[in-house]
Amino acid sequence: MAKKTFLKITSPVQYVKGIGPKRSLCFKKLGVETVHDLLYFVPYRYVDYSTVLRIKDLHVDDEATVVGRIRLLNYRRTKNWSSLLSIYLTDGSDSIEVLWFNRPDLKKKFKVGDVLMVSGKVGLYKRKQFVNPLYEIMHEDEQSNTTRGTIIPIYPLTEGLSLWDVRRAAKIAVDECLDELNETLPQTVREKHNLMSLPESIKNLHFPEEIRTAQQARRRLVYDEFFFFELMLAQRKAKITKQDGIALRETGTLTKRFVDMLPFTLTNGQQAVIQQIAQDMARERPMNRLLQGDVGSGKTVVALYAMLIALERDYQAVLMAPTEILAEQHFLNLMDILKRLDITPYLLTSSTKKQDREKIADRINRGTARIIFGTHALIEEHVVFNRLGLAVVDEQHRFGVMQRAALVNKGVNPDFLVLSATPIPRTLALTLYGDLDISTLREKPPRRGVVVTKIVRQKERNAAFVLIDKELRRGRQAFVICPVIEKSEKMELKSVKEAYEEIERELPGWSVGIVHGRLKTAERVATMERFRRSDLNILVATTVVEVGVDIPNATIMLIEHPERFGLAQLHQLRGRIGRGADNAYCFLFLDRYVSPETYERIAFFEKNNDGFALAQKDIALRGPGEILGKRQHGLPDIRIGDLDADRELLFLARDDAFALVHEDPDITQPQYAAVRRHLDTLAAKQELLRIG
Repeated sequence: MAKKTFLKITSPVQYVKGIGPKRSLCFKKLGVETVHDLLYFVPYRYVDYSTVLRIKDLHVDDEATVVGRIRLLNYRRTKNWSSLLSIYLTDGSDSIEVLWFNRPDLKKKFKVGDVLMVSGKVGLYKRKQFVNPLYEIMHEDEQSNTTRGTIIPIYPLTEGLSLWDVRRAAKIAVDECLDELNETLPQTVREKHNLMSLPESIKNLHFPEEIRTAQQARRRLVYDEFFFFELMLAQRKAKITKQDGIALRETGTLTKRFVDMLPFTLTNGQQAVIQQIAQDMARERPMNRLLQGDVGSGKTVVALYAMLIALERDYQAVLMAPTEILAEQHFLNLMDILKRLDITPYLLTSSTKKQDREKIADRINRGTARIIFGTHALIEEHVVFNRLGLAVVDEQHRFGVMQRAALVNKGVNPDFLVLSATPIPRTLALTLYGDLDISTLREKPPRRGVVVTKIVRQKERNAAFVLIDKELRRGRQAFVICPVIEKSEKMELKSVKEAYEEIERELPGWSVGIVHGRLKTAERVATMERFRRSDLNILVATTVVEVGVDIPNATIMLIEHPERFGLAQLHQLRGRIGRGADNAYCFLFLDRYVSPETYERIAFFEKNNDGFALAQKDIALRGPGEILGKRQHGLPDIRIGDLDADRELLFLARDDAFALVHEDPDITQPQYAAVRRHLDTLAAKQELLRIG
């Protein structure tokens, strides 16, 4: 008689036979904590064993998969912090060299005698080879089961976990718990788009009979993710449009004076967006608008204009930033013009002295503090606004939905303006920010210098330092950006400390400061202020300066290991220079070998200054994480879908979701019972139906 199982879909993954407490920690690193998580653990590719080639049959430039045993293994360090791991694989027909650059972690994973499955492009250097290919270490049980025609799912792994561990656990989960999965979509929707049932899709995700069925399984799960994501947005938008807001009609008593004081003329784009915002604020429903624009497009000026409209109507306005550096930047940059308007701005952060914090909180409560800049400190319980009319959130992706909602809840349905310096194409913006109205700034203010970007190899470093020295002698300033604070043997990246020492050696006589996330806030702020006043010539920093730092005198940026950053992040960093009238120079110090794909990405950045083009490329190259990681706080997870590759499915899901909410706003009709049930399940996990 078979032993009765007590495994449930909600069971911790450690109770799956063969996992246990120790191995469950490895699964946890991959986001798999329950049997449900395991069922939804998606392979990132599949290998069809009917396509595995013998090594002797490989041709140069082929994309191929081979399986062989490690015969030789050699690891050595090269110049410039690089490393090289070389192995020789043999499969009985021939042998081939396989190389990995800058992967010191692999030397502990492989040993002579291991059987590897290797996939990649066949190269040629004296003889055929693979360079930085995908790989899997094969378990003995897998080797015996890898008959021709078998489809093998390849899962993400971590140290201590083999492909066989995951496959074995997935089989147990599917065999014992698949029946517990409830359908989430109405049959009409499944039939409309020819989607598998949910249990069928999970089974074929892990154990497909052919690649096509695996693709169909993934398509169903991607649609699910997109549909419930868009459903939440549709419900949010419906909820917002029903709320009573504050009609803040512009009088011009402050805004006209403000525009007249500006030392430049507003761009056509700024004027158009200001008109959109003014019309929104005049309505008797809360404004809920996203203002996205490229680096340096003038979003802050537009935001201040909106804040002044609130002040004209005797309401308060607040701007919340994710970091103290950014909050202080707004405060200092706008202080002069606000004082000329007879307005006293206030700054409230966690570093504000306790006595001052209490005074500012009291003024906010009494309404004498009319315009306030700050960080998370603004949403603390003791901070009570008198008449909050407008809440502005800068770089909103860095806040959770609860924090944003907490700021809005400081007033009675105040207007809400979100600023984002990570522009995305309008079609995607409409899809991802479907609950917000969207304004876009593309045009940059005139009389800005040109930013020249150049990839710098090791042999060109000295020439770059000569140019940097020349700029410093002209009275300009420079940023040096590093990916890590301290040196790590595992990462082999230049640290802030090492860069500081090199700068002092190569550029003697110049004052150099350091800023990174581990410094105490007061020290970090003081260093930034010294750099802002030009008391420091060079600032060595991590990405804490990625947004908001405005130093018009800075014309040089040196970025170490640009391969470690995404295109959007590189563009944000580069946006710290070229903010004055002078030309600026961004040097990408690329000292080590990178893959052709990585070099292509960096070369694309070198040639492009358009943030929208870079964002589109980033989506295509890096998948949805860059954007969705910033958007999905308080919304259902999107882990499987790809915003670029699955765009058509995304638009279908959006149309279906908004149509459903239009037909049945509360989703109570019997034909949508499956949707309602899944929505309730998600609500238990997520902070739903809150303005985000």
